[in-house]
Amino acid sequence: MSVALAEAVWLGLGAYLGFGLVIGLCVAAFGLKRLTAAEVPVRVRLLILPGLAALWPVVLLRLAGVRAPEDRA
Repeated sequence: MSVALAEAVWLGLGAYLGFGLVIGLCVAAFGLKRLTAAEVPVRVRLLILPGLAALWPVVLLRLAGVRAPEDRA
């Protein structure tokens, strides 16, 4: 693996996680009301923030209203 390829991989990973952190913070602060009907305490929001940041594409799809086939029934 060349140095340029390794740097590109790290930059891509950093961009993915950086974008995920921004999306995760926004969802934890404002978007959880669309995902769940229950009131979510601040401690729980902080606990789920790493998962929101790592799975931001899935979270954005859920916020857009896309549901899995097994959830549609």
